[in-house]
Amino acid sequence: MAEETPQAGAASEQQQGPQISATAQFTRALTFRNAGALTKPQGPPSITVNIHVDAAKRDENSFLVGLRIDASSQQGEQEFYEVSLDYAGVFNITNYEQRVLEPLLLIECPRILFPFARRIIADTTRDGGYSPLMLDPVDFVALYRREITRRAAEKAAAEQAESPSIN
Repeated sequence: MAEETPQAGAASEQQQGPQISATAQFTRALTFRNAGALTKPQGPPSITVNIHVDAAKRDENSFLVGLRIDASSQQGEQEFYEVSLDYAGVFNITNYEQRVLEPLLLIECPRILFPFARRIIADTTRDGGYSPLMLDPVDFVALYRREITRRAAEKAAAEQAESPSIN
């Protein structure tokens, strides 16, 4: 039977890749506005959903990741409800390379939070007197790519605004 040496343990830890654990999850804010309490939709209403992800470092390996979901339901000019959830988690991330930290925080951590936030949204809309809003799965990779593109465009616009123009 082979005995594992401390060096071998460190090497196998590096091969495992990043380790993510959610140490806490909580609702930072939840609002529900029932504008259509006295009228019910005649047929399926249109639903608009916006999702935003943010992250902040707490200490060496601890990060706060927020998932904000805003949804509204309307039919023509008639608005039925608006729901806004700001859900967060504290994540302990170890054994990571700096270059993969941002994707871990903005893709993997929200994937862990999303099912819980989805349930809160569904329960809130159902308790408000409507059919539960069952959000479709979210492609957090696509959201992350859009954010990278938006940042690049902002940076290019800022650089262009700073450079002197020759007329």
